[in-house]
Amino acid sequence: MKATTRPRQAAALLAAALTITAFCAGDVLARSYPFGPRTRSVNDLGNQYVPFHAHLWDLLHGRAEGGLLVNWQSGYGASFLPDLGTYLGSPFAPLVALFPRDEIDLAVYAVTLLKTASAAAAMAWLLLTLRPGRWWAAGLLGASYALCGWSLADASYNPMWLDGLIALPLLCLVGERALTGRRYLPGVLIVALAWTANFYTAYMATLGAALVLLLRLLLARPARRQALAAAGRAALTTALGVGLAAPLVTVVYFGTTHAYPGRVRRFVPVPAEDLAARLLPATYGFGSPALYVGLTALLLALALPFHRAVPVPVRTGWTALVLAVALSLQWAPTHLVWHAFATPQGSPYRQAFVLCGLLVIAAWHALAYGVPDRRALGAATALLVLTAAVAGRSTLVRSYTWLVLPLALAGALGGLVLLARSGRRARLAVPAVLLLLGAQVGESAATSAVATRLRLGHLDDYAPWGERQEVQAAAIAGADGWPRYRTDPGRAQTVGNDPLLVGGEGAQYYSSLTSDVLSRTLTALGGGWTSRGRSVQSLDNAVTDVVFSVGARVNSPPDPHQKHPSPGGGPVTVTRRDVPPLVTVRAAPGTRPFGPSPYRNQELLLGSRVYTVPRATVHDDGGRPLPGRRVGSGTALTRPTVTARCPAGTQVHLWAPHFSGTARLAGTGTSARFRFAYPRNRAAMEPLGLAPASGRVRIELTPDRPGRVPSGAVGCLDTARLDAAAARLKATGATEVTVSDGTVRAELPAGGKRVAVVAAPRIAGWRCAADDGPERPADDFHGLIAVPLDATATSLTCTFHPPGLRLGGAVGAASLLTLLLLAAVTAVRRRRAPAPPTTTSPRERVTTAL
Repeated sequence: MKATTRPRQAAALLAAALTITAFCAGDVLARSYPFGPRTRSVNDLGNQYVPFHAHLWDLLHGRAEGGLLVNWQSGYGASFLPDLGTYLGSPFAPLVALFPRDEIDLAVYAVTLLKTASAAAAMAWLLLTLRPGRWWAAGLLGASYALCGWSLADASYNPMWLDGLIALPLLCLVGERALTGRRYLPGVLIVALAWTANFYTAYMATLGAALVLLLRLLLARPARRQALAAAGRAALTTALGVGLAAPLVTVVYFGTTHAYPGRVRRFVPVPAEDLAARLLPATYGFGSPALYVGLTALLLALALPFHRAVPVPVRTGWTALVLAVALSLQWAPTHLVWHAFATPQGSPYRQAFVLCGLLVIAAWHALAYGVPDRRALGAATALLVLTAAVAGRSTLVRSYTWLVLPLALAGALGGLVLLARSGRRARLAVPAVLLLLGAQVGESAATSAVATRLRLGHLDDYAPWGERQEVQAAAIAGADGWPRYRTDPGRAQTVGNDPLLVGGEGAQYYSSLTSDVLSRTLTALGGGWTSRGRSVQSLDNAVTDVVFSVGARVNSPPDPHQKHPSPGGGPVTVTRRDVPPLVTVRAAPGTRPFGPSPYRNQELLLGSRVYTVPRATVHDDGGRPLPGRRVGSGTALTRPTVTARCPAGTQVHLWAPHFSGTARLAGTGTSARFRFAYPRNRAAMEPLGLAPASGRVRIELTPDRPGRVPSGAVGCLDTARLDAAAARLKATGATEVTVSDGTVRAELPAGGKRVAVVAAPRIAGWRCAADDGPERPADDFHGLIAVPLDATATSLTCTFHPPGLRLGGAVGAASLLTLLLLAAVTAVRRRRAPAPPTTTSPRERVTTAL
């Protein structure tokens, strides 16, 4: 046992060391964080993963508002278990708690590095399990898998996907256990861990591992009964493992069903030249499959069909499997199968890591049977040259590729040739190994650096934790009064999840699981969003602050790191407002639906008329009325205006969700930024200043792209009426409110028949009871939680039950019970069975056949 384990351990350690070296070297070359001034936080890394890990840090240290059931900091109250299962289910995630809070970016970087190194170690272990061979070669190919193009270009800024990179070799090892009939428990736990860590990529990894197991059975050609038994063991192991993960998986699944629907995209396969390009080092493209695995692995995989030392069934089987999976990436029906029958909104090749793994396994079989001869290497080199020629027509190939490609090819080919000759001349072995290892580290570091640099060119990026976040966090901490009132981090956001990163309890929230009710409610109130409605933003509006009990609002200058900074500047300040409590009491339920005007919709939630909504007229650059109200093109290209009449002294707001540019109230000198880009961005309502004594309002627009201004764009807020409405809601609202994770309790004044309204979105799962009455699903008050009250009710309790948790718990319990019964039956059989004769083990028979 030790004789077989030690080479695997050595290979795993070498693979991890090579991976860490190349990964860090790539960031050094790119001058990227933490080794240079360039930020790593692009797109979802900065908007989602870093903030969610910061929230996990707060949870683990007892500093978060909310718990495992409800995250009270985001979206005015969001279900947290689905986010936990989507972004934080990895066993590596809690390691962020070991870092200081202000080093959260470094903590996420360390977790990313550890995950990538673990994938390398797991693949190296798998390779030596599939077939004996040189331990250092297994370590080299393990690193080539972990440093594949998918990992470096896509998963490095989507760290949750890296759990799938680890899962693929681990699940293949589970398949090997099924072949030999070994105990269920380790395999079941591995499957459960993989599906808990990230069920999305675990699903893809499970499909890949199933294909590997199927090929292993076909190559081994066991008796039909043995084959069915092995397949049955694998299926049962997988089912039990997924069952154990069900409490989290079902919650995530039901969370997606209640999420705001994203944009439906039709899959379009990439051209052949782009597919060929992504096999080469130092190429990059967002919407193409990143299939780079290093030229050593690629040459070996290409040499496999021509390697005469490899049995024909083995080379035919693995070559056919690689080609079949490659074709499945480009065919729409199989594309849907890989992605659980839903085309992703972003990169459409998220399953590419499975093909990278199969390429590496094919390369291992080419090397484990002996170094390919000249004929095989020559054919592989010819195929590689042909691939490069086809790739030369792709726009994804840049000058970096032609610099790295010949050097990497020389290192890989030279190392393999020296290794082949080392059988006769032993002194060539060491330089061969060093050349191969150096080529792998060098080309992977260069590929990583190129991807890091080019990502910054077309994705939004965000600065790591620094002075801006320190000042914001301090201001929020000083103003915090939860749950008496909310403290909103402010409209000038730094990332898409500011409340998780710097604190507070606001509307802002960005997740793949952003609820449909939250997004639609805030949109109806004039809110803005990005990411096609799944990244809702803070709404700087006095009426919604009263409705949602926002008693303190942080006002920050625009983030200077952003590519499109808003106008304005100055220090961070806090605006305070006297607001009603989190639970208010209304005289009647809200039966009237929302309409097209956000001003009237806000009044529905408030219960009072506070706006004057005049008819707004849009003028072109020459002052002529624009019947179509379209600005940013034609005669309204640079200086269009909007005019209206408001009562003197009222607060002027502009609602133009399809306008992009800046708007300024004439005579005030202050501007507001509007961002609209169909279908990704929707501009939010903005306050512009006070109406002059004449009542004539003139708003000057500076468009940066074509857009349209609606007829009801201007709203004039009477702040005196708003203050009176807020005072009435406060006088009749809850006298005391307590919040603990998924429970809200409120003490209410007695009265007639009425409705209690909790200032939180009515997401699926809320159940409420008045006094000691029965718990029932919460009612809906224009998107908020509502509970009917009778004349005697003086208290309210609302509890949150994540949809799917009960079902998942039942499935998990059944899986655990089944696993225990299997363990008991197996133990009884082993005790009763006679001692077996000393013969060749099933494992040895399968290995010999392969």
